[in-house]
Amino acid sequence: MSDTKAATRPDAIEARILEVLSSIRPAIRADGGDIELVAYDEQTGRVDIRMVGACYACPMSMLTLKAGIEQRLRMIVPEVQTVESV
Repeated sequence: MSDTKAATRPDAIEARILEVLSSIRPAIRADGGDIELVAYDEQTGRVDIRMVGACYACPMSMLTLKAGIEQRLRMIVPEVQTVESV
């Protein structure tokens, strides 16, 4: 399998998603929250995450999700189309 095909396998994409979330996690933890990858749907490009701790009840969490997490994931992992909090 070529490197390009290997990089687009669902497990490889999930690994890249986890890398991005790991890079974002320290900033979220600094505010008393955390994020967890729940699922990645390769057919739709949808990433489901769970926001926990202070992020769960924070009124700014949707802004963080859409303007921060989703934007970063879409930039680094082009297979990602949308990010939803579940």
